[in-house]
Amino acid sequence: MRIRPLYDRVIVKRIETQRTTASGIAIPDSAAEKPEQGEVVAVGSGRLLQDGALRPLQLQVGDQVLYDKYAGQTVKVDGEELLVMREEDVMGALEADAGSARKAA
Repeated sequence: MRIRPLYDRVIVKRIETQRTTASGIAIPDSAAEKPEQGEVVAVGSGRLLQDGALRPLQLQVGDQVLYDKYAGQTVKVDGEELLVMREEDVMGALEADAGSARKAA
């Protein structure tokens, strides 16, 4: 099953990372807070303006984003937990730094 967001909504998949303390103890998922970082897996057609025009969204599928801790509505699709939120609930998109890309090369 697929989910297709409408208008200015986006579907975000949380990026799970294993968290450890400074001393190296792994924190189990049940005790850790959910991350506020994810990847956009689907976007709607755009925001419907008062004059009836459709403004396209700035986010694209594959963008890594930061969002507020309580943003969006959690849904389960095929056993996978996804967030449905408005584009305005996204605080920003993460972009690769040109300097770090040079270091990696």
